[in-house]
Amino acid sequence: MAIRFTNILRDLIIESSRFQVIYDKYVKPKKGERVGSMPFETLFAIIAADPTSRIPEGMDVDNAKPEDMEKVKIGKYTQWLLKNFTTPNIQVDYNDPNIYKQEVKRYRELFMEDLYKVTGDLMKFERFKNRLPQEARDINKLTPETLYDQVKDFSLEKTKATADEKKEASKTYQHPGAEIVYRGSDWTVAKISDTGQLGKDAACFYGGYYLEPTKGETRWCTSSPGLTWFDRYIKDGPLYVVIPNSPRKFTGSMDIGEKSGLPAFRYQFHFPSNQYMDPADRQINLVEFLMQQEQGLKDYFKPEFMKGLTSGDKQKKVSVNYPGDSASKFIALYGFEEFFETLPSDIIRLEFISKGDGGIELPIPNTIGRFTELTSLHLVGCVSKIPESICNLKKLQFLSLPDNPNMEKLPSCLSELPNLSLVNLSRSNPEKTLPDTLKQRLETDEDFHVFPPVAT
Repeated sequence: MAIRFTNILRDLIIESSRFQVIYDKYVKPKKGERVGSMPFETLFAIIAADPTSRIPEGMDVDNAKPEDMEKVKIGKYTQWLLKNFTTPNIQVDYNDPNIYKQEVKRYRELFMEDLYKVTGDLMKFERFKNRLPQEARDINKLTPETLYDQVKDFSLEKTKATADEKKEASKTYQHPGAEIVYRGSDWTVAKISDTGQLGKDAACFYGGYYLEPTKGETRWCTSSPGLTWFDRYIKDGPLYVVIPNSPRKFTGSMDIGEKSGLPAFRYQFHFPSNQYMDPADRQINLVEFLMQQEQGLKDYFKPEFMKGLTSGDKQKKVSVNYPGDSASKFIALYGFEEFFETLPSDIIRLEFISKGDGGIELPIPNTIGRFTELTSLHLVGCVSKIPESICNLKKLQFLSLPDNPNMEKLPSCLSELPNLSLVNLSRSNPEKTLPDTLKQRLETDEDFHVFPPVAT
């Protein structure tokens, strides 16, 4: 499958360029100046103060650097925060530049001191926006002071949605404790990340409180108010509820849930446990499902498949057990070439083990040559041809290619790899696949081995 630049990759590029635009505008010095309008530390603090920004867990926020920002998703309120920080609404004598500069400095110092308060107000705004007067629902029409006036009577400490919020959620699918992360032409996705009671309340709502599919609800164990399965699942990662945009039957006559008011036909996905369940809590074929739906839905979930692609010390090892693991689903959905494109270039070990009957034959792309830190390559039952770009892997020590009976002759340039010490060709017809150059190296290099042994 040819590489396709999907929407999610475009979004990642946009996200990266968005930071660059902000960085260039506020931090990068203008022509003829020594410094920008604010240090990077201030810009990062403002980005982090936006409750919709996404900062990776474990990131050292106190020592963040511009190059770390490729891992950060800038939230939707960051521009509003920057605008209020850089263009203060203060009443001073603009004819006296010294007084104006002093007041601006004082305003910005106070702004940064109170930033945590604005974060709390934005969290309330995000959650209770639908309950505000219509004219107060546009954040760009508010200042930090008027924002506070609008949300001060709301509380974030509550653990359950109100009756009005649940009624609204049956229409918009937006429930406290969850976030609508995708709206397409046919489907909407709600993401539950909250690990507390509010998240549990959201899971109960989306699942229909375990009222059974015959009542238009679900049998998801995470939706039962009296069970603890939600706590067990949510600690490992978010729950995704995939809901059609119009009423739809699953079984029986009901197309709308008796209690939730949601379409009866909906799904719950939990990627860490590899569970993708229909309303009867039965596993669906996720790849088959996504391949039949709108492109945007498939693109949205791409990062979830990407999460499991690397593991080990500093995320430098990649292991695929085809066709059962998450990486295999990634390949089925997005293609083998894009799988290679997605992997970090500094991995040190790559193994691909096909467990299917008779194996498979995947085209190893030329881009394998970019993994210049690779020391071990293990491809089992999955390959028929190795491109010559493999000879770019100067640090490669172990090349293991067992159970590839149809494999063509290996590139001759492999003999030039200085650190290569072992080539494993078990059940891969070594007499046919081993080039003469490697046979010659066997005769002269006592530290180089081929298994099983071949005649030289």
